[in-house]
Amino acid sequence: MTTECQYLFIDFEFTMPEENVRVKDFYPEIIEVGIVAVMNEQIIRQFSSFVTPLKFPILSERCKSFLHITQEQVDKGLSFYDFIRKLEEFNNDSVETTIVTWGNMDMKVLRQNCLAAGVPFPFQAEELDLSMEYKRFFGNQNQTGLWKAVQEYGKEGTGRHHRALDDALTTYNIFKLVEKDKQYLEKPKPTTIGDRVDFSKLLNDFA
Repeated sequence: MTTECQYLFIDFEFTMPEENVRVKDFYPEIIEVGIVAVMNEQIIRQFSSFVTPLKFPILSERCKSFLHITQEQVDKGLSFYDFIRKLEEFNNDSVETTIVTWGNMDMKVLRQNCLAAGVPFPFQAEELDLSMEYKRFFGNQNQTGLWKAVQEYGKEGTGRHHRALDDALTTYNIFKLVEKDKQYLEKPKPTTIGDRVDFSKLLNDFA
């Protein structure tokens, strides 16, 4: 990481319909946000909140049980418009910002939600899908889930899976591990002349 770059590790949790029930015009909406802002390899800010969905404010039973989120938590969350204003606070004109997510759904859903609400997309930033980076780096055939990836490193995720801030922190931890591995692979030690020439063999040739 360079000094002039801010990394935003972001995770959202979304609404989901009941299993095998078609809801007319349903689309996933953000109901929880977790953000970890990092500069110079230091966490400078963390933010998490519930968000009240605009179009389908009543959570499905499947959504509540899968995410362990209650209707009351979401009802008391930020309005979607306040949520967008909160995201805008993370823009920083004096540094380059890179948003890091696990998978591409978070930014897709955010864009779609902004479009539906008629508000501009809140970020001016590069976007990095760490799951694709991980997949390329390790040559995996399939995309790995966030917590499976951290376990493959012999670590545990932070807090509880499918809680937005915990998942954002876990994404940051994997990012650090992958960056460390990339540096390790990219910088082989320069060979010395001793490594290149087998002196014992050379001396035998002359003996």
